[in-house]
Amino acid sequence: MNKAEKMTQKPTPVYALLDVDLLRRYDVSAEKSAKFLQANAITIAQLRDKEGSDDEVAALLRSIRSLYEGTLLVNDRPALAELCDGVHLGQEDLAAFDPDPSQAVRKVRGILGSGKILGLSTHDAREIALANPLDLDYIGLGAYRPTSTKSGARVRGAELLEAAKGSRHPVALIGGLRWEDRFPPQIAYKVLGSALIERIAAS
Repeated sequence: MNKAEKMTQKPTPVYALLDVDLLRRYDVSAEKSAKFLQANAITIAQLRDKEGSDDEVAALLRSIRSLYEGTLLVNDRPALAELCDGVHLGQEDLAAFDPDPSQAVRKVRGILGSGKILGLSTHDAREIALANPLDLDYIGLGAYRPTSTKSGARVRGAELLEAAKGSRHPVALIGGLRWEDRFPPQIAYKVLGSALIERIAAS
């Protein structure tokens, strides 16, 4: 893709990743984050806290929800979806519900209840193909570039843009993405983690 083609692409919508470790590192509160998302019309966000208790994560969700009107998801914790709009799961998190992905998704949907969003992480064309028949609302796909939030993630770069064409679900590209990034139409969202928190901290 040449420079002129990139310039004519519409900006890829932002999917905000509020990683609690990053929020602490930059001394950014959940409240400040929520106000930033609301003021900048960012329509979807995910709260990710790998270490906190359910009670702690629930408190953060309530705080964000009180200030942010967009779609709010929680990472890994279907039981807390009643406090937001849905959940995002990794491959291992989904498999913990059942070795069969279809059965696992059915069980998660049973916990979520009706009208909730379910997203799943994928990393390559094979996992995209396995996700296609599942009852999902979108997939995450990465890592596009190296990322500080998942240092062990395998970086696949432009290979992922081609793989995304095979997805039946909307694709949220993740991994070292920047505000200025624009992607072809098969990418529904660019997931901003570090770049987002840095901008919130500076605001």
